[in-house]
Amino acid sequence: SNSFAETFFVSRRADGSLELIGSAVTWLLLLMSMCSIGLMIHLSLANRRSTVLPDEFIAAIRKNIRKKQFQVAIDLASKNRTFVGYILLAAFREAKFGFPAMMRALEQTADELATSRLRRIELLNVVGQVSPMIGLFGTVYGMIIAFGAIVAAGGSADPVALAGGIGTALTTTFW
Repeated sequence: SNSFAETFFVSRRADGSLELIGSAVTWLLLLMSMCSIGLMIHLSLANRRSTVLPDEFIAAIRKNIRKKQFQVAIDLASKNRTFVGYILLAAFREAKFGFPAMMRALEQTADELATSRLRRIELLNVVGQVSPMIGLFGTVYGMIIAFGAIVAAGGSADPVALAGGIGTALTTTFW
């Protein structure tokens, strides 16, 4: 009799021996799930308002611009490592060429930074697309084992012989 954990994490053949491919698929799916959860947590922390658009920083920049203390605003932007800090710094560097040049630099930098942020999110998309295919592979593999047991028995397989393949199929489908 298998424990609950062994039933869900280890695939076995009808004779009780370890089914390596079924178990590997299960563990791969679990690993991908853990990685995607970790990535979701990391991205949610990295994309908080306080890391993208901190209120204190914006207030300080506005205050210095109203007082026409532009060098202080530039220094604040150069020390700030947030999304908006990089964008404002790029715009301030182009100030000597006029407002249109500042806007172009601002837009270009914002586009580049947004693109790099979205690339990180694409990893979640890849995991989301690949994981069902890996699970389906495990399901099909388990069914091949089950049908192989039917063939080996000459058409009327013992239910115990089918159980290993069906168990592999159901476990990988579950995960």
